[in-house]
Parts: sequence; C-alpha cells; structure tokens
Amino acid sequence: LISSVDPKFLKLTAVDDLIYAEFRGTFRNLRVDVLDPEELKSEAAKAKWRLFCLRFEGVVEDFNLGTLLRLDARQEYTEENSILGR
Repeated sequence: LISSVDPKFLKLTAVDDLIYAEFRGTFRNLRVDVLDPEELKSEAAKAKWRLFCLRFEGVVEDFNLGTLLRLDARQEYTEENSILGR
C-alpha cells in the first residue's frame, strides 16, 4: 500500500495533517531526505522529540513507540542506512 500510493495522498491516521504541521513547527530545519543521527540521538534532541511525542498522547495509539528510519531516503533499508528513532 505505502509504495503503491503517492505519499501526498496517503493518510495513515485521521490526524496526519496535524502531526505534520506540529512536526514542521517543532523541527523547522530538520532535513528528512538525509538524516543526521546526531539530530536524533543527542540529549537535547531526545528531549525535544520526547516533548513532541507527548503532544499526541491520547490522540495517537502507541504514540511513543520507536520506528525504523532510513538515514538516506534515496537508499534502501540496510543495516548501515537504518536507525531506530523514538
């Protein structure tokens, strides 16, 4: 499903637009095409992500679970190109 639908038309939750707006408001300069692990794993980044996730407690089921991310979106999932984000 994810690979067969244009991402701009794919909705995974009823609050996708809200999540994206909050994400871009909180992480204005974060590049999502090529991620820098330090922008995700530093103590300051972890605190910022934690506060972001807590906004969706009671809104999104499993709001605080981790997810597997590709560091470079142009490449496939490999051990070297993956990171667990939380």
